[in-house]
Formats: sequence, C-alpha cells, structure tokens
Amino acid sequence: MVRVMTIEDYDQVHALWMRIKGFAIRSIDDSKEGVARFIRRNPTTSVVAVEDGKIVGAILCGHDGRRGCLYHVCVDPEYRRRGIGKEMVVFCMEALKKEEINKVCLIAFSANDIGNAFWHKVGWVEREDLNYYDFVLNSENITKFNV
Repeated sequence: MVRVMTIEDYDQVHALWMRIKGFAIRSIDDSKEGVARFIRRNPTTSVVAVEDGKIVGAILCGHDGRRGCLYHVCVDPEYRRRGIGKEMVVFCMEALKKEEINKVCLIAFSANDIGNAFWHKVGWVEREDLNYYDFVLNSENITKFNV
C-alpha cells in the first residue's frame, strides 16, 4: 500500500534510511524537525510504501511552485524488484500534477548503480547539458553516508 507520508512515519522512515548502504543523511535537513518542516511545506506529495505492517519504501517529494523534486527515494533491499519504487514515483508524479507542476527533477549519486539503473528503466532522462552546484548556508548540516 502506498500513501502520503506524515511526520508520524518519521521513526520508521529514518530506520529505513539507515538500512540503505550508500545512503546520505544530513544532520539538520533529515532530522525529525527538518522532515517536519518539509512535510508542512509539501503536505500531499511525499509518500511511504507499507507492507507487512511496516514502512518498506519512502520518497520525500516537494516543489517550489515551478519544479518538483524527489529526495531520498528508497526501498528496503528485501522488498526491491516488486514495483514498489515505481508505484511510489507514480504517486508523487500524480500529486505534483494536482499541484500544477510540469517538471520534476532528482539527484542520484553517480556511484549509485542500483538507483541510476532504476531511473533509466522507468524512463527518466539523465541530463548532460548542465552542471549541478551547491552552496552551503549552514556548515553544521553535515552529510553522513551509510556504509
């Protein structure tokens, strides 16, 4: 079952994130307070997949009024290759369309072979005509990769 994510899902979603090898977590943005702020701003677009009474997939999804963005797309390794990721992506896309958003982006680490294969398989196009830039506004928002 796929449904809208709420802040009450945070503990299970965070535990899922911690089980994914190579997954990156930010100390402030991915804290309960950071995710609550994101969900308040985007109350209908983030999603969780629930099977066997537990959260087995999640996507933080939001928009700025012009472009949607998918963050932290993940499915528990034990539940992969069953269509859960695709179902969650479709849910997010439909939610964004209701918000009149016409374009969606995401970032996948180049070393994330499984994720990149998934995005290619479901029809997303890798852009080679632009560069992605970051500027750190808060140096305490530390990124930690799961190993």
